[in-house]
Amino acid sequence: MRGTARGEHVWFSPQGLAIAPGTPLRFVNDDPGNSHTATAYHPSVLDRPLRIPEMAKPWDSDFLLPGQSFSLTLTVPGVYDYCCQPHEMAGMVGRIIVGHPGDAGWQGPSPESGDLMPEVLAAFPSVEVILNAGRIEAKGI
Repeated sequence: MRGTARGEHVWFSPQGLAIAPGTPLRFVNDDPGNSHTATAYHPSVLDRPLRIPEMAKPWDSDFLLPGQSFSLTLTVPGVYDYCCQPHEMAGMVGRIIVGHPGDAGWQGPSPESGDLMPEVLAAFPSVEVILNAGRIEAKGI
């Protein structure tokens, strides 16, 4: 989790990541001026649209102050979309790909059904780009 000194731009670094199932993840707030969250898109978390695999456990880091961190391990193969609650409309979203298409139980990205604002949807890196590169930094950073 990062941001510019004046707070006019905030982002996850990386914004897109491909990992194997069971890989431990750690979100660290490296932004000296803002608190952030790492929050899965799931109906049980703030009644958000489902944008993680159906069998996956949702998460919400709660607000992390500068220097604080949050850890989790994703085991269900598929596409996980998440956001920073206070900065979602600023495009602070991310996508984690667990496993690969073709893995047993793998669930692709949620259909673009108008569940999020167009600016937010446009901020997600594509599944194909993440799978090809393994790691994607935020656009314009």
